[in-house]
Order: sequence, then structure tokens, then C-alpha cells
Amino acid sequence: MEEALIQYKNVTVRQQELCVLEDVNMNLHKGEFVYLIGKVGSGKTSLMKTFYGELEVAGGEAVVLGYDMFRLKRKSLPQLRRRMGIVFQDFQLLTDRTVNSNLEFVLRATGWKNRGEIADRIEEVLGMVGMSNKGYKLPNELSGGEQQRIVIARAMLNSPQVILADEPTGNLDVETGRGITELLHDISDSGSLVIMTTHNLQLLREYPGKVYRCADHRIAEVADGRIDVGVV
Repeated sequence: MEEALIQYKNVTVRQQELCVLEDVNMNLHKGEFVYLIGKVGSGKTSLMKTFYGELEVAGGEAVVLGYDMFRLKRKSLPQLRRRMGIVFQDFQLLTDRTVNSNLEFVLRATGWKNRGEIADRIEEVLGMVGMSNKGYKLPNELSGGEQQRIVIARAMLNSPQVILADEPTGNLDVETGRGITELLHDISDSGSLVIMTTHNLQLLREYPGKVYRCADHRIAEVADGRIDVGVV
């Protein structure tokens, strides 16, 4: 099997002095779809933040895309994050500019300069998420589900190896949430590692993946058939 994109061995995660998770062990690979489940405050988001260096690893061995997260220098963070796409629950789109301008802003910020290549890449990612004809619109002219598709398009601009989606369906109705999960599932099928936190356990049945549950400062993989819908 290929080397894992994310390798955690006996990792400790802290928020200030508080231990959030300890003894975290996981090996996550290209093309996998991974769910993180657990109650609010159980450590899902904190764990995800350690993947992109927003929160420092407090102990153990942690390697993300070849970077040793225990020794990672701040100046190396942009290089790591450029190989990841992050999907936020609250969208974080720039509300005063169009969809195309939002995406162009990210590309220029990550070193793209050629106007034609920028336009082609924007068209390509909007096509991937089923939003080809929405580039001229402002975020407030889109539904919640459409905005989340734009956020996913933004996350995919630099062809990331890893997509991190923190409660991407949290503010959406059930049907729209299904569509977003299906889209992320398709992205994992095309080769990216997709990691998604969720409270909607029904999605785990409809769109299967590897499941880890956070509880009591621990994280454990949940075997197929052991997920009780309605109980996080």
C-alpha cells in the first residue's frame, strides 16, 4: 500500500493546557473518505486543525504530506496548506465580490499569474461542482448549498491531495447536505483524501467511508455496522 498522506502515532492534542485528545493513531491514504464523528467539544475540529498546523501537536509522531508536524516551522505552513483544501461550515466567501473574483483571489494569492490559465482553472473547478453558470453572481445571490459548492470549488483550485471539510452540511437542509456529501465522495473517488466532520450519522450509511469517533479524550475507528444512527 502507498505511504499514508497522514500518519499519527500516539499523538496528543491540547487546547491551551487542556488535553483534548490523547493516544491518537491513524494512517489515512489517497482516495479514502474519512468521517470524524463525536459530540460537540469531543475534539473533532481540534484534530482537524492539527492537520493544517492551526493547532500544534503536543506529543507523539505526526506526519502530514511528508511534513513532521511536531517540528514544523511557521514559515513552512503555507507550503503545506497549498497542498490542502479546506471547506468551512460558514463558507467564508468574500461577500463584496463575485464567485469568479473569489476564486481568482485565491489563485493569485497562491502564485498564479497568467490571466488565461486563471480563467480556465476557475471554469474547470466550477464545472466540477456543478456551478458553471454561477461565476458572475455574488455570494448573497446563491443558496446555502450553492455557496458550499463554491467553497468546495475554492478548496480544489490547487488540486489538493487532502480536502478537510469541517461540518460542511451543518447549515444545510437534509437534501442539500446529501448533495454536498456526494460531491465530496466523488472527489475522494478521483484520488484526494477527504476528511469530513459531521453530526449527521445518516450520511455515514448513505455514503460509506472510514469512521473515527472522538469520545472521552480518545479517538477510535468504528467498525462497519457499529454506527448507531441518532447517537453521536
